[in-house]
Amino acid sequence: MTLRQTQTREFTKIYSLGASRGHLVVTNDDIAGPIDSSDEWIRQRTGIVTRKRADADQSLIDMAFEASEEAIAKAGIDPTRIGAVIVATITFPYQTPSAAALLADKVGATGAAAYDISAACAGYCYGIAQADALVRSGQAEFVLVVGAEKLSDYISPTDRSISFLLGDGAGAAIVGPSDHPGISKTVWGSDGSNWDKVGMTASQLDFRDHRSEWPTLVQEGQSVFRWAVWEMAKVAKQALEEAGLQSSDLSALVTHQANIRIIDEFAKQLELPESVVVAKDIVETGNTSAASIPLAMHRLLAEGKIKSGGYALEIGFGAGLAFAAQVVELP
Repeated sequence: MTLRQTQTREFTKIYSLGASRGHLVVTNDDIAGPIDSSDEWIRQRTGIVTRKRADADQSLIDMAFEASEEAIAKAGIDPTRIGAVIVATITFPYQTPSAAALLADKVGATGAAAYDISAACAGYCYGIAQADALVRSGQAEFVLVVGAEKLSDYISPTDRSISFLLGDGAGAAIVGPSDHPGISKTVWGSDGSNWDKVGMTASQLDFRDHRSEWPTLVQEGQSVFRWAVWEMAKVAKQALEEAGLQSSDLSALVTHQANIRIIDEFAKQLELPESVVVAKDIVETGNTSAASIPLAMHRLLAEGKIKSGGYALEIGFGAGLAFAAQVVELP
């Protein structure tokens, strides 16, 4: 008697993307006062002109559902064929149960495996890596991957390190079987020695025991900037190697939308030709952590700046410090 294993599939691809952004448009002038700043300073330092934030009636699940509904409709599949739902988030307000379990039920992915990933700004790329593995191993026919954040629930209006960067939104992708390679091997990892470089002002226990105010997000900006520019450029180059491609083979570079200077430095380090479109959704949406890569890619496709079938290098990096990069065929 031998052990039975699941049937495997050789290749996968992203079938479609969906997007949802916060309803509110928050300008630099709206937030400059409490941090003693200006529109000019924020634009020069970050590239952000506006950021989208959710209003009181728009929850993280609302945005995740809207993005997922679009992705499922564009993929043209019945949601019951989704075998797993993965939500990358650091801002779902419940420690348990997961956002993914609730989302799976709302979209009609009845009985699907469902779980959340806490990998901050690298979370979406972590999700794509896991979806690729789940489909190829036969564990799921289709996987719904969602990066969703309501970061405005965890910001301090007076914080000059990260809060003025942040926006709210959700980006969703459907990953499924393919007759050709559509997702490369993921290069991923973490650097726990820099665990405290991006994080919270306090723990939930500190807040419960009245040792702190409501925990909000903070970062050591210069340390994160140097790490992102120099270390993550190496990861991006390694991802291209794993994919067997050159930078000139790309249609787009879609990095985590952390800061316009980081994005520009990435393009420089990779020696991208002018034919490669560099995503800069941060200008209008802000930094949406796990949602930023699918939102940025969705915008490029929706605006016709890139076409289906080309290749995009996507790379996420953030708190942990966690990182992940892969090359994907554009849906």
